[in-house]
Order: sequence, then structure tokens, then C-alpha cells
Amino acid sequence: MLIVQKFGGTSVGDLERIQNVANRVSETRKAGNEVVVVVSAMSGETNKLVAYAEHFSSNPQKTELDMLLSSGERVTASLLAIALNEMGCKAVSMTGRKAGIITDNLHTKARIEEINPIAMRNALNEGQIVVVAGFQGVSAEGNVTTLGRGGSDLSAVAIAGALQADLCEIYTDVSGIFTTDPRIEPKAKKLNRISYDEMLELASLGAKVLQNRSVELAKKLNVNLVTRTSFSHEEGTLITKEENIMEKPLVSGIALDKNQARVSLRGVKDRPGIASEIFNKLANNNVNIDMIIQNVGHDGSTNIDFTVPKSDLNDAKNVVHAFLDSCDIKEESYDEDICKVSIVGVGMKSHTGVAAKAFSTMAAENINIHMISTSEIKVSMVIAEKYAELAVRSLHNAYRLDK
Repeated sequence: MLIVQKFGGTSVGDLERIQNVANRVSETRKAGNEVVVVVSAMSGETNKLVAYAEHFSSNPQKTELDMLLSSGERVTASLLAIALNEMGCKAVSMTGRKAGIITDNLHTKARIEEINPIAMRNALNEGQIVVVAGFQGVSAEGNVTTLGRGGSDLSAVAIAGALQADLCEIYTDVSGIFTTDPRIEPKAKKLNRISYDEMLELASLGAKVLQNRSVELAKKLNVNLVTRTSFSHEEGTLITKEENIMEKPLVSGIALDKNQARVSLRGVKDRPGIASEIFNKLANNNVNIDMIIQNVGHDGSTNIDFTVPKSDLNDAKNVVHAFLDSCDIKEESYDEDICKVSIVGVGMKSHTGVAAKAFSTMAAENINIHMISTSEIKVSMVIAEKYAELAVRSLHNAYRLDK
């Protein structure tokens, strides 16, 4: 088998942990597998490099920032290759450039456009373990680029796709995907398998184990993903095609997102195109909109409510103020003391009453639902943040996810 293994910052946090990773990789190689390893920078290294840059400039050039930040992963890759060679396992480290990772020109947030795997394939054919510095690539013009948050996961998935790997293992400090956050509900169970679509929903709804960009890419490239811990040999969670999951549970997981703010617009002029104008202006200011509710217009005006990430709230306010000044909106209000709790499961497609059970569960706990959004495999509810953990535990119990 050809296996791509990705180790995050906590897994390579210090020299002892890098040695632990070398032992793990060596075991995989000695089991007869070809291995490509993708590594992140050591814990805290990227933040330290950013601080160095900000010592000289509050707004460093993004091209120079990419050159600087990409060094963290290169340090880890070379150290791991040195450790493996010392153990008698032939290994070679590669930068994103050497590994053939070509990106666009969007510095600090680049997207992978293609991968030329020739150098990696040649090294594998020579019996070497390939250790790739994650989070980075090179533009067509030859400039070093970085892939933004979760970039090493993206590197690993893209490489697995390019090499047609049998498996892509993402090693973190948690042992897999759980039915909900075990810190909130101790009865949460680890899932053996979950579909790409379910994982995408959970990732976008606040589950922090995997970035949704990497799950999207895995689905597109048909890469079987496993997320597991580097601190034990415990089995992880396989993220795969829906057809590969025999028993589809009604609900797979409960997600909680506290990074939400609600924007309420009252007395919006009820004329054709007003919603388009507001949301286009928000989009142009890079404000991410999640849930939207618009009331039926009467007396020449309508009301619109929507949610945004808390980090986007100030940008949203600036856009709204422009419409207030032009008298297209009479009143505004904002609420940051909210959260979004969601139930996710492919089993919803073929079962009725799933949403009704969620609503009745909230009612039984006297929790008021402010907004509701649904899809084929998801029901999301906006509630007061003070009820967040109660809602998660109640829903987890209602759908018997601890069984």
C-alpha cells in the first residue's frame, strides 16, 4: 500500500515527539508500505515567526511573510528525515517546490492548482520515505506560497490524490471524530466511519478536527481519509464515500459553533433588488453569511435577519451603516450572545421526524430557537449562547448517540 501520513504541530511539538513520529513512520514502512509523510511546523513555531515579522513591520509584505513562514515546516521535515535515516530508514525531505506543489498567486492563502509528483514518485521507487514540508507550494512564477489555515492537511490530501495513495492518515492530538465534543458530553462516542458530506457539515459547523477545505478536496479526489492520534495506536475514524458505510445512523453527530453573531435589520425598504444589494455588498467586503431569514414585506418594508462569524461582525456593521445612511434600512441591532447547534446525519435522507425531535427536545428544556436552517443531512438552530452545552447534551441523549 501507498500511505500518506500527516503529522500536525502538536505531534511534532519537540524533538522527543519528532522521534516518536519517526518510530511510527518506520513501523509503517517496515510493514511493507510505501510512505509519504507531510509535516507541520513544530508547536508555536509559526506564531514565533509571525512575531518576528511584526517586530519590524505591522503590515509585512505577504510575499516575504510566505518565505518566512514556510521555513517552519522545512525545519520539521529535515529533522524527521535525519531521524529516520539514523534509524536505518532511507528518507529524503522535500520542500513544497521540490514535491511539485503548484499554487495560484494568492500569498498566505494560496490554493493548490496542480501537483507534479515525479520527484516524489522517483524517491519512492528508490525505496525512500518521502518527507514533505506541508502548508506550502510555489506559484507558476516561482514564488514561495503558503496555503493558509489547515494548509498541511490540504498538502497531504492533494499529495495522496496525485499519487493515488490507498490511504491518507491525518494524525492529531485527538483519536478521531466523535459524536460531539467529549469535553461537553463525556458520553460522546468515537465514530468508526463517517461520510465526506457529514464530515463537511461537521467541519463547517464548528468541529475543529479537520478543515473543510481538506475534506472537500478528499471528496473531489476520492481519497480515503483517516483521522487518528499520534500518541497511541488506537484506531481512528475513516472518512469515505457514503456507499462505503453499511449502516447509516439516523444522526451521526452534534456540532456546536459559538463563533456566531446575529444581525437584525428592521424597516428594510421592500423593493426589488434590495436583498441582492445588501448581500452583494457584504460579499464584496468578505463577510461570510450563514443563516438568513426574511419576513414577508408589509407596509412597504420588510425585516431581514442573518448570522455572520463574530470576526466578520465589524465589517458587517460598516456595510449596514451605509444602507442606514441612505434610508434603505430604518433600524439595526446585533446579538453576539448566540450560538449555533446542529444535528448532522446521512440517515435523515430516508427518515421523517428528525427535525421535529430536535425542536421538541429544545422545547422540553425551555430553550427558545431564534433561527432554523436545514439541508438534506443537517438541521441547525440558533439559540442563546448560555444554553449551548445544555442543548448539545440534550440532543445527544435524544438521538441516543451514546448507544
